[in-house]
Amino acid sequence: MFFKLPKATLSRTMAIVGVFCVYIWINSSFSQAQITVAESERGAVVKINGELFTEYWRDFNGTPILWPIIGPTGKPVTRHYPMARVPGEREDHPHHRSLWFGHGDVNGLSYWHRERIQHVAFETLESGPVGKIITRNHWLDTEGKPICADCRILRFGATPEARWIDFIITITASFGPVRFGDTKEGTFALRVAETMKVDAKLGGRIVNSDGLTDEAAWGKRASWVDYYGPVDGEIVGIAFMNHPSSFRYPTFWHVRTYGLFAANPFGQRSFSGEGDGTFELAEGQSIRLAYRIWIHKGDTETARIAEAYAQYVKETLE
Repeated sequence: MFFKLPKATLSRTMAIVGVFCVYIWINSSFSQAQITVAESERGAVVKINGELFTEYWRDFNGTPILWPIIGPTGKPVTRHYPMARVPGEREDHPHHRSLWFGHGDVNGLSYWHRERIQHVAFETLESGPVGKIITRNHWLDTEGKPICADCRILRFGATPEARWIDFIITITASFGPVRFGDTKEGTFALRVAETMKVDAKLGGRIVNSDGLTDEAAWGKRASWVDYYGPVDGEIVGIAFMNHPSSFRYPTFWHVRTYGLFAANPFGQRSFSGEGDGTFELAEGQSIRLAYRIWIHKGDTETARIAEAYAQYVKETLE
C-alpha cells in the first residue's frame, strides 16, 4: 500500500536524511585508507595505501616542514621552491617552505624568516587508519639557546575525495617569559601550488566561511578559508580550518592572492589597524593552537567544505 506524506512532514524528513547523508559521507570513509608512518633519513614519510602523501622534514633551512604534499588527484598541492626548483614556479619568499610553523616576532626574533626551530625528538610515529606524528622542538635564539619549547601532534587521514592533516601545537615558555608580537608575518602557513594561486588567473579562488573572496578575505577572522584552483588540469583545493578550542579562535588569515596561506592569531593591529595582538606567556605557561588542512577535489561548494568543518568542530582534540 502506498502512503503519501504531508508536504511539511516530507520536507522535514528530507532535511533529516540530508544531514544524515552528509554525516555518513564525511565519517564512513575515514577508516577506508591505511596510513603508514615510517622514519626516514630526513624525518618521517607518510603514505596512504602505500603511496606517498607527505614527508615530515626535521629541518629545512631552520625549521621543520611538510613537503611534498600530494593531493587526492595524485599531484602536489604546495609549491616546490625553495626545496626544489621547477620550471614555471616563481622563486620569491624563500622562507615559504611548503607547510611550516613560525612567527615573525618572538622575543624580538623572527622565526618566520630566519631564526631556528630545532627538532628535538620524535615522541610518536604511528600507522593505522589514522597516522600520527608527535614531535618535541626548541625555539633557539641567535646564540643557540632555547627561548621556548613546543609539542606538535600531526594526524593524517584520507577519504575517497579528500586527504587531511590535523596540526595541534602547544607552545610552552619553558625557559623564561615569551612575547609574541603583533605582526602579519606568521604563523601556521603553507604556500599553494603555483597554478592554484589567484594571481595565476587560471581559475584560482579564495573563499572564507563568511563568504568573502580573494583579496577581501585577507586579514579577516574566519572559522575556515578554502583556496582552490587547477593542478594539471584538475581543480583541487586546500581548506584551512581553525578548531574552536584553538587559542584566539577564530583566527586572522594572512591569505594572499599570490599563494601564501596562513593562520595568524597575533596580528590584530597588523590586519585590522586596531588594538594590539601582542601576547605574553609567563614562564611555565602554554598556549595551544589547532587546525585541520582538508585537501579536496573540486571547488568549495563541490567539496562541501562547510559540512566538513561542521564535522571537524564536533571532534574532541587530544
